[in-house]
Amino acid sequence: MADLKLPKLPDRTPVRITFSAMPELFEALNAYADAYETAYGRRESVADLIPAMLDSFLASDRKFAKARSPRPRRE
Repeated sequence: MADLKLPKLPDRTPVRITFSAMPELFEALNAYADAYETAYGRRESVADLIPAMLDSFLASDRKFAKARSPRPRRE
């Protein structure tokens, strides 16, 4: 088979994690869900919003992205 431009897709099997939140964070997450509903007219659960929020946070952290990126090999 010829080489395809699209590489093999990575594993996309979701991994379940559980964490405990302080009451203030829990209230803030629920308030964010309320704001999301107001903005988009659709209610999403906090559990559905958290992965998107974390993904957005990690994507916006430039120092983290730089530290995580593979370094080119010197020959």
